[in-house]
Amino acid sequence: QVPLVESGGGSVQAGGSLRLSCEAPENVYSGFHMAWFREAPGKELEGVATIDPDGNTKSVDSVKGRFTISRDSGKSTLYLQMNNLKPEDAAMYYCAADRFTINIFLPKIRRNRLDVWGRGTLVTVSS
Repeated sequence: QVPLVESGGGSVQAGGSLRLSCEAPENVYSGFHMAWFREAPGKELEGVATIDPDGNTKSVDSVKGRFTISRDSGKSTLYLQMNNLKPEDAAMYYCAADRFTINIFLPKIRRNRLDVWGRGTLVTVSS
């Protein structure tokens, strides 16, 4: 599998914004479902938002109205615009891609259930 590479993480104050990107060196995932996940220290991996090949999106309640997932049409580049960041948003953020619908609402996310993952980008939020 061609690896995904996340970027855009950093350290911000509460209320600030960041834009995460997730790219593949080749345009191999343009027809795939893609998603963002996050893992905070001591917590389980959790879904954040997902987008299908047609651009339809879903997100978890904790980020609705603050985070926006999007993708370049016809490309494998995925974005997560994060506004009004809160300290509880601090985590390692990962992108993933799969040929089938990604369920971000599962209580337990199993990495081996999705085709490919990135290595993550760290987001820290200070209060």
